[in-house]
Amino acid sequence: MDNSFDVAIVGAGPGGYVTAIRCAQLGLNTILVERASMGGRCLNEACIPAKIVLRSAEVLEDSKHAEQYGITGNNPHVDFPAIAARRKSVIKGLSGGVRMLLKKNNVTVLKAEAALTDQPEELALTGTDVSALISCKNIILAAGSVRASLPGIEYGARVIGTEEAWALEELPLSMVVVGAGASGAELASAYARLGTEVTLFEIAEQILPSEEPEVAALVAKDFVRQGITIHTATGLDSVNELSSGVQFTYSGEEGSCELLVVAAGRKPDFQSLAVDKAGLQLTDSGRIATFGGGQTSREDVYAIGDLTEGPALAHKASEEGISAAEHIAGSHFPAVEHKYIPRATFCQPQVASFGWGEKEARAAGFDVAVGKASYAATGAAAVYGDSSGLVKIVVDSNYGEILGAHIVGSKATELIQQLVNLKALEGGTPELSRIVHGHPTLSEAICEAGRSAEGWIIHG
Repeated sequence: MDNSFDVAIVGAGPGGYVTAIRCAQLGLNTILVERASMGGRCLNEACIPAKIVLRSAEVLEDSKHAEQYGITGNNPHVDFPAIAARRKSVIKGLSGGVRMLLKKNNVTVLKAEAALTDQPEELALTGTDVSALISCKNIILAAGSVRASLPGIEYGARVIGTEEAWALEELPLSMVVVGAGASGAELASAYARLGTEVTLFEIAEQILPSEEPEVAALVAKDFVRQGITIHTATGLDSVNELSSGVQFTYSGEEGSCELLVVAAGRKPDFQSLAVDKAGLQLTDSGRIATFGGGQTSREDVYAIGDLTEGPALAHKASEEGISAAEHIAGSHFPAVEHKYIPRATFCQPQVASFGWGEKEARAAGFDVAVGKASYAATGAAAVYGDSSGLVKIVVDSNYGEILGAHIVGSKATELIQQLVNLKALEGGTPELSRIVHGHPTLSEAICEAGRSAEGWIIHG
């Protein structure tokens, strides 16, 4: 192995491996260092495993309602070990695909721990097959994040994080999920539909605290239909793990469950990186401070993804990595604007959003107009059996500029991209309301929401 590189990247998640490929495409001699599995936590423990289990829950629910579409047959049942086997198979295939892409682009890949030193352009590597210092003109930190903890709750065999929850081999009879953000909502919705008795706790006043109140209300209504017990504005007072389950107390009440899952968010993974030794500046929230193109306070070091400010999202990390690669190569690539990164929650019903909420935009001083359209305003809603969905667009009424968009319902995570693209191309509701949308599609609700903001909705 060479001992000198143009770029060394620490972490092979969706931030790190994408960055490595782009660096190589730009002609930079690149090494990618990962201590665990190729694809990082997203591919192996979070994003992909979650969607595999959620997809199984979706298929099961569709089959239960097949008769209303004229399809009859035997009642389906859950074979959870088969779901787990499919999860492992998909992860293996995708991880192999990442390795193939890195090889195709001539990226050197090494399994090792990596740490910064107090010397510029130097990285310390330690592992089973290596213990060395390598010279690298630029270092990009893409180590991602680890689960956060809650006071008074200790992880154990039955008190687990979301990573372990998505990797279960057997379907639990009962589960408590603490935290009803995107991860907690996905967990609750997946396992409840598969047959687990689920209770969801959230300390905020609503589930999905970062989403619009009417969006959260629609999700909560469907969660109750799925059999999920919801406690908002409520935290756990005590948690006691036993060999047979978990006992807990809340608001003077007692409860028990087979598994308790903490879905309390993420924190930067600084393990082994030695950011303090390297003298990197941190933000008030304890993340690595970055400037143009992801460059840190030390000129040779860049940081991307969950290590830095902004939402802890895989696609945010990937795009920041491309920006850093372009910056190092001397090309221009616009900085990632965190406000307009799409957020996606794959529970039932799906939730997707970006930008400003209505209350937030008003507080910021915008002259706000709001456009709303129900899925029921489209013929597609009747065809596909989802009339409860909603599209909400927050607009600057002076110019028709889209400040934010919020969708709840079928295919919301796909539909949001139309509005993200429109925003990126500097379009607004005047353009949106005149763009021809295919019929019958759920996307017609987006057009109607744009027309609603303009004051002339047709089907509403």
